[in-house]
Amino acid sequence: MEKELCTITEKLKDVPEGSCINIRHPLGRADIITTASSESVPDSVRLKSETFELYPGIELSFHCYLADHFRIHHNHGVSVLSIDHCRAGRIGWEMKGGLSLYFGNGDLSFHYTDKCSDSDITLPLGYYEGLSVALDLPVLQESLPELLRDAGVDVRDLCVKFCGKQETAALPASSRIEHIFSEVYDLPEQMKLPYLKLKCQELLMFLNMAEPAGENVLDPHYSEQVSLIRQIHDRMTEHPEKRYTIDELAKEYLINTAALKSIFKSVYGMPVAAYMKRYRITKAAGLLRNSNESIASIARAVGYESQSKFSAAFKDIMKILPTDYRRQYT
Repeated sequence: MEKELCTITEKLKDVPEGSCINIRHPLGRADIITTASSESVPDSVRLKSETFELYPGIELSFHCYLADHFRIHHNHGVSVLSIDHCRAGRIGWEMKGGLSLYFGNGDLSFHYTDKCSDSDITLPLGYYEGLSVALDLPVLQESLPELLRDAGVDVRDLCVKFCGKQETAALPASSRIEHIFSEVYDLPEQMKLPYLKLKCQELLMFLNMAEPAGENVLDPHYSEQVSLIRQIHDRMTEHPEKRYTIDELAKEYLINTAALKSIFKSVYGMPVAAYMKRYRITKAAGLLRNSNESIASIARAVGYESQSKFSAAFKDIMKILPTDYRRQYT
């Protein structure tokens, strides 16, 4: 996680805090660069998107975000399908109809853009890198690229197959999805446009042949449930020295234990126990670097009464003992 965060921070070094930069490369026209100021973007947020118009009706956008939460508005029509791939971090949309959809590393999501034309975006890990392919269905009905037409791709059939009645869905990471996107994010400038055209067609042909994952589809949840899970998350992370049980949290927040565990994993990408272990150790690493507190004191501050158990957990996550970790920074 720290390595991903450092990579994204480096990619956003030209974006001031409280700013959103959008770069657009239209077909046959000059590039367009727009910047939203802190009047519409929270002070702590740094956002950057770069959009390539590949064909009439098909756009591909790269996104790099540092934020906890922000709101977006866009003007896509009601018949535009967005296919989103997450490279790093996690992202969640609160969409029309009260649905929230979260996905993370390697996952692929689908939704109609009118569902998120005005939506709240949450980044549970504080960062996100990914891309989206926008398909304008009426345009593509008239001017589908020749290769896709020869392959028998019907974009409306893809919408029905992957979005269904809920109009939003996500497929979990797989080796086939990884194969398509593995080389897309760090292309040389002169190769970007032709390579993205190739990869976009490969993606649509793959989806045309693929079958929905059935039970493995990542389910959307209602926003009220997600809001409750975020409250539980904040409660636990504000007091890492305390050890809450699933049962006591479920009783206090009036949610059944199965739903708590399922929705927490959907939002934050890990089971509760695994997430809190990583959170505690990450916080402890910061204290080891930036304070003179004893290791025993730091262990207690993040919920470990036993220094030996803390050291074992620290080595499991950081691959180094806390004593050796601190020595690196002194």
